[in-house]
Amino acid sequence: MATNLPFATLDKLDPKGKRILLRVDLNVPMKDGQVTDQTRIERIVPTIAELADKGGRVILLSHFDRPKGQVVPDMSLKPIATALATALGRPVSFAHDCIGPDAEAAARSLTDGEVLLLENTRFQPGEEQNDAGLSAALASLGDVYVNDAFSAAHRAHASTAGVATHLPSFGGRLMEAELQALYAALENPERPVGAIVGGAKISTKLQLLENMLEKVDMLAIGGAMANTFLAAQGLNVGKSLKEDDMLDTARLIMAQAKAKNCDLILPVDVVISEDFMAGAPTSTVPVTAIPDGWMALDVGPETVKLLNSKLAGLKTLVWNGPLGVFELPPFDEGTNAVAQLAGKLTKAGSLKTVAGGGDTVSALRHAGVLHDMTYVSTAGGAFLEWLEGKILPGLTAISTTLEKTLPI
Repeated sequence: MATNLPFATLDKLDPKGKRILLRVDLNVPMKDGQVTDQTRIERIVPTIAELADKGGRVILLSHFDRPKGQVVPDMSLKPIATALATALGRPVSFAHDCIGPDAEAAARSLTDGEVLLLENTRFQPGEEQNDAGLSAALASLGDVYVNDAFSAAHRAHASTAGVATHLPSFGGRLMEAELQALYAALENPERPVGAIVGGAKISTKLQLLENMLEKVDMLAIGGAMANTFLAAQGLNVGKSLKEDDMLDTARLIMAQAKAKNCDLILPVDVVISEDFMAGAPTSTVPVTAIPDGWMALDVGPETVKLLNSKLAGLKTLVWNGPLGVFELPPFDEGTNAVAQLAGKLTKAGSLKTVAGGGDTVSALRHAGVLHDMTYVSTAGGAFLEWLEGKILPGLTAISTTLEKTLPI
């Protein structure tokens, strides 16, 4: 179902003959000069291809890694231009700067349907400061600005926010898809709606948990942060990772969940080991029977059954964070089992699943269900901040320029 998005989409733009300044995210994994994961490249191909096919002169902006305003040759985007050209099936030219004479000449020389990639925006010291001069210089290269980098929308940088104040601005197809999925999951979800939140520490997910309590009917907590909740109930968690300074916070969250009639699910059994290593000897015990010297590293089979029974009653699921140390078998079994049921329910049409976050994407890929979910966001920090209810500067920038888009 379509959602009224807070920005103009490409449906409102006729790109023919226009220089389209397109912010994408090409901060992809690299090894020995080769891209090792094409996911982010594949996700931006539809927007680039659509604009070029309609006669736009596409000028790509992206950051890569953290050069801190310095030119770091190993952090150049040039090798990525080759991978992008292969994915697009068309040439991608490259400029050795994102502003200045080289960028200006390359932008001027473009003809309809051609694609140009500019050098790493973070080579410019003004990028991360959202410098007004850099924003204006970037804007001078284009006629129109399109942001297709939801994954960078939580940063108020020159290429994600500042440039939008100078040009008619739009959201790209990936931005559109991300927002449609998030709106469907949290702003106007089909209920009952539930969330699975995993991770190591409550302190890093506190705002997310508090926001989820306002949005969902069921909240399941896994990962090491569940140990802190168990300890807050007075249970012995052995030498499991926990946050002693967050026990009161955990108790407060449990009380808030009860007051809001939100079904808070914690593990009822866990897989434990004395050693944090793959293939270590394990035991499965109730959460009330974790011995000293042992640590909980995954949810147990009874918890999996409980979670699966809850999933079967949901219409919408938001997932952020694994249930255990999925990188170390056999502590991946809990996450795998629940993810596989979520994937099965989604494919059957009875559940909408929206997942995101670096570890979450890796865990779902590991479980073999990455492509079974309704939508999996590769946005990382921006996805997390959206779940926390924060304002995203990159999204606000293209939303507040909506009125400038209409004549285009």
